[in-house]
Amino acid sequence: MTEAPAPAGQHTVREHNLKLVLAELVTGPGSRAELAQRTGLTKATVASLVDTVIEQGILLEADPEVSGPGRPSRMLSFHPEGPVAVGVEINIDYTAICELDLTGKLIRHEQHPVDNRVGTLTGVLRHTARICRAFVQGGRRPLLGVGLGVPGAVSPDGQVLRAPNLPVLNGESIGPSFSQQLGLNLGAPVIVENEANLGALARLRSAPDAGQDFVYVSGEIGVGAGLIVEGELFRGLNGFAGELGHVVVDRDGPACGCGGQGCVEQYAGQDVLLRTARQPDVEALLAAISRGDSRAWGAVDRAGAALGVGLASLLNVVDLPMVVLGGVYARLFDAITPSLQAELGRRVLSSGRGGGQIRRSSLGVDAAVRGAAGLVIDRALKEPRQLAAGLQSG
Repeated sequence: MTEAPAPAGQHTVREHNLKLVLAELVTGPGSRAELAQRTGLTKATVASLVDTVIEQGILLEADPEVSGPGRPSRMLSFHPEGPVAVGVEINIDYTAICELDLTGKLIRHEQHPVDNRVGTLTGVLRHTARICRAFVQGGRRPLLGVGLGVPGAVSPDGQVLRAPNLPVLNGESIGPSFSQQLGLNLGAPVIVENEANLGALARLRSAPDAGQDFVYVSGEIGVGAGLIVEGELFRGLNGFAGELGHVVVDRDGPACGCGGQGCVEQYAGQDVLLRTARQPDVEALLAAISRGDSRAWGAVDRAGAALGVGLASLLNVVDLPMVVLGGVYARLFDAITPSLQAELGRRVLSSGRGGGQIRRSSLGVDAAVRGAAGLVIDRALKEPRQLAAGLQSG
């Protein structure tokens, strides 16, 4: 016989109610009365909840505003000097880091060019930790935690299952090692996630009204995809969902680092694209496109067509209506969209019903690192005790 669940204790109910209030404040400031109305809680409950977090320095209550008869309202918002989250991205040819406040606003961002394919896992983590420590020490606000994005499939428990373009990460549970290298007094473990998944979550957070169902495509040296279904990240059973770069578009094509042949990445990845266009970097490629260089245009058309073939297969399986292009594809959006759209239009079965729409990510190359910090914020807002822990460890 199955035991009935125990009734929620007073502490559990209080934490649940606090989550409701904090979630509303992420969408915008509000008075106690407005928050009561928006959450469905009583004014007395809201008052008791916010008094505590005001004392902790998490919320700030503004001076009274007189807007008509009755008691003046006092708007509540997250404290401008309250706790922050840090996101880190270890990519193939750079390491990025950023700081977000509790509303998801970007406070600081840095990107450091580095070839992470050279050296050992310990070396990569040590170098990344050094960058992160210097960044954190340059801030003034309490730290909630650190999220870490990597270019590889990640299991639900944070193990990097496979990273074809950065094999030193293969099979490694890097969260604890990275935490140790950091040497910071973090209130919670480092969260590790695939960079394309993080880009998808960052897009969802930054534009919640733009659609709750889409494929976010991360275009760098590797090509990945994050799948958002009904406003939630779809990771697959083991974390391998969204490996768009290793969808085969030509079974007899070039060998790929994953062990296969003819993968999307071998036609549309950044290195292949630049090599085909005979350009040293993306800035030079954009300049060549703008002056009408036929080789540059041909390389982008070829990449867009291959990406379209791979994406059409993915969309026909998962039946999501929209594709959001991030990373280098966002920068090349105007040039790469025609050949990409042509393939989606003729291959996606749902194109007659709105499938295969293409959008540009407004976050660009910052998407994954912002998504990493966003995961820390989400965890803290779902576990409000983490907010107080962040203040104590700051």
